[in-house]
Amino acid sequence: MNQIKQQWFSNIRGDILAGIVVGLALIPEALAFAFIVGVDPRVALYASFTIAVIISFVGGRPGMISAATGAMALVLVNLMAEHGLQYVLAATILTGIIQLLFGVFGIAKLMRFIPNSVMLGFVNALGIMILMTQLPYLKNGSMSTYVFAIVTLALVYIIPKFIKVIPAPLIAIIVMTAIAIFGGFKLQTIGDLGTMPSTLPTFFLPDIPLNFDTLMIILPYSLALAVVGLLESLLTAQVLDDFTETKSNKNIEARGQGIANIINGFFGGMAGCALIGQSIINVKSGGRGRLSTFIAGVFLMFLIIVLGDLVAKVPMPVLVGIMIMVSFTTFNWGSFRFLKQAPLSESLVMLLTVAIILYTHNLAIGVVVGVILSALVFVGKISKPSFEQKGETLYIKGPLFFASTAKFIEEVEKYQGKQVTLDFSDSHIWDESAVGAVIAVKQKLEQKEVLVHLVGLSRSSEALLNKFM
Repeated sequence: MNQIKQQWFSNIRGDILAGIVVGLALIPEALAFAFIVGVDPRVALYASFTIAVIISFVGGRPGMISAATGAMALVLVNLMAEHGLQYVLAATILTGIIQLLFGVFGIAKLMRFIPNSVMLGFVNALGIMILMTQLPYLKNGSMSTYVFAIVTLALVYIIPKFIKVIPAPLIAIIVMTAIAIFGGFKLQTIGDLGTMPSTLPTFFLPDIPLNFDTLMIILPYSLALAVVGLLESLLTAQVLDDFTETKSNKNIEARGQGIANIINGFFGGMAGCALIGQSIINVKSGGRGRLSTFIAGVFLMFLIIVLGDLVAKVPMPVLVGIMIMVSFTTFNWGSFRFLKQAPLSESLVMLLTVAIILYTHNLAIGVVVGVILSALVFVGKISKPSFEQKGETLYIKGPLFFASTAKFIEEVEKYQGKQVTLDFSDSHIWDESAVGAVIAVKQKLEQKEVLVHLVGLSRSSEALLNKFM
């Protein structure tokens, strides 16, 4: 009961005000993602409402915003073009099932294999991508367009110095929208991006054949969506953990994302996941609890159903100004210090992660490649064991595994003498390749009538060696 109070009602004013800001910011994002996929705007708006409300109850990271996202939209483009909306909804449901299973089997444990250099690359690429997604709204714009975006950006930074009770983005939106309306400025508005729904989403079953062929069509897309969605959600959760200095349950979050997408698919929404931009808007605006996520979803539907005509008049340059602030906040400016202080290999991994994400526009690919590069760099560093000879004893220092066996064999075969003691006190035998190398050099030395003693083996190394000898 105390946990419920803490997560839901410990920051009521801050959560409500932040949720209102985020609810408004979700509208243009959802509409943009709908256009990416090629679906009716309602599909993305319903998704953002449903996922935000559901995840507020079942998610593992209070204060994190989940909705329709660009990363998921890009995966769905071909499925929509080739098979249509009903298959998109079916793929969304299957995505949720897969994510739920991932959560049950503890997929969050894989987060520990993502190094800091890749995390920095992920965050910085997101910051750059958020900025890049706003540029089309400014391209070929009038002078008023640029003025409104710049003034909004300035207000977001200036207002907190004088007013802290109400989130600065909300004040900026209200003030600049009023100036645009009463000043008669002709600017692109939210309403220009698409029509607003007039009713709440309703439950229905996707109209598709329930057979093996259908499964084979949607399964590849659902697997990709599940991985991309969980990767983005868990990394966003980690970013918010660091930002708020609190902890979240990643396995619960994975299960929650699955539950949200299952329900979402049955209510006519496209697959979604956590949004780092809106999540940062939420926490920067004072949102910390589950109530902020719930309010964001509810206020989104309130805006488009009850106040749709007013919301449609909000100028896009105003929201662009706010999102530019989010991109600046998302980007980790300490990365420049990291580049100076970190080893060259880690700096390259971070830069390559950013480059790959920006080139592919796919967070999952960038992070996976970054992790692989980090692993290769690590293997390269530890695959160089050192050796020291004292009399008839050869001391091996460093791990022995597939990448370091060649150096081990080369050094040991140089030995000249009647007997030798191989001391493994500062080493460890990790795999079959290392076992094979030890056996091979022992046999070669014995063929030369050299007496070989193996000492200092750890219990696990000795057990592994005994299996093959």
